[in-house]
Amino acid sequence: MKPTITFGRLCLNTAIGLAALLWFLPILVAFWVAIHPASDQASFSLFSPLTVQNFVNAWHAAPFGRYFLNTSLLVLMIVVVQLILATMAAYALVRFRLKFSGAIFALILLQLMISPDVLILNNYKTIGALGFRDTLTGIALPYFSSAFAIFLLRQTFKSIPLVLEEAAIVEGASRFYILRKIYIPLAKPIYVAFALVSISFHWNDFLWPLVITDSVNVRPLTVGLQLFSAPEQGVQWALIGAATLMTTLPLLVLFLIFQRQFIQSFMRAGIR
Repeated sequence: MKPTITFGRLCLNTAIGLAALLWFLPILVAFWVAIHPASDQASFSLFSPLTVQNFVNAWHAAPFGRYFLNTSLLVLMIVVVQLILATMAAYALVRFRLKFSGAIFALILLQLMISPDVLILNNYKTIGALGFRDTLTGIALPYFSSAFAIFLLRQTFKSIPLVLEEAAIVEGASRFYILRKIYIPLAKPIYVAFALVSISFHWNDFLWPLVITDSVNVRPLTVGLQLFSAPEQGVQWALIGAATLMTTLPLLVLFLIFQRQFIQSFMRAGIR
């Protein structure tokens, strides 16, 4: 017997579909503008001629190759350091008998309540004093420690039976060996989920890179993209749409590939 769809469920599904369409509408508009000539962008006719020249013009209008390289190196640096530091911190909070572990964890969680934008002035002074202004290291340094990653990994490590570690210690395994062979493999979905969140955030981060960078050599995609909407150059919607699609496509592809792991990992990472 097939289950019947109630009116309430139908309304809920319709509302979810409309919300998804509303969220996706800017991408659809950007895609339409990017693949049509300027003369047909406002017609919204299915028989309008298609073109890829807008993507070619956008690519040559700015050094997007350099922007992509800068952004990729920046995101890779941040995510790798975040995962390494968060792994060691979470393991220490779970398995080491620290005298004030609860207070330390509370201070770490306090970071989640502070917006990074509030600390821009202090971070700018600190990075400048260290001599890292206008460098990829200077952009990445304030984000190396992630309270969110520590929280997720701590909750996951707490769920791993202690008997596994005790058996490994009896066999003569070191702490780092246990971490590599037991904890990290069992927490792989959490690593994937956090990596996706971190990559998405830092790929789209705009204000801090804009403040701390001065040259094209270290400018990320978001800062380079805003040059297309500069009023003194005139707003060219075709170039803006093509450039927007080029910068967001890697994130969309990454999420589509790992969407199942992303959703499942956050379902398992609740407070234990």
